[in-house]
Amino acid sequence: MYQWLVFAHVLGVFGFLLAHGTAAAVAFALQRQCEVGRVRVLLDLSRCVTTVANVSLLVLLAAGITAGFMGNWWGQGWIWASLGLFILMGVTMTLLGSRPLNRLRQLVHADNPSRSETVSYLSLDTSAEKQLAVLLATIHPWLLTVIGGGGLVLTLWLMMFKPF
Repeated sequence: MYQWLVFAHVLGVFGFLLAHGTAAAVAFALQRQCEVGRVRVLLDLSRCVTTVANVSLLVLLAAGITAGFMGNWWGQGWIWASLGLFILMGVTMTLLGSRPLNRLRQLVHADNPSRSETVSYLSLDTSAEKQLAVLLATIHPWLLTVIGGGGLVLTLWLMMFKPF
């Protein structure tokens, strides 16, 4: 049973990384955009992978926590460090990644299809176009990649080598 939990945990990680790979590609692509219609499409794609990311997150956490109990790992520091690092990464990525995208969604009305249909793709006024440029500049995909990738490598090291 323990091996199946570890399998489910790793499978959850794969799903989570797959969804976040799509989100990362969107973040990189958004930097090169200036057309509202393209920004809307990219933000919609980003929103679509959220379900996969959330389900995968639940699977990896539930299986990992359960495997931690079955393996009697909760008395060791590496599992607490892994969980703490995961939480820290989640908070950081939300602040640096999700918030700017949510502000962009609000600007281009990507979360409200009925309102989006009433606003022409080209109808943003000059001040809104400036806001769009400013908001697009707040997206830092390389920083997010370094934080997420570095955190993933550190978490993998903790789980593989269990140093403390």
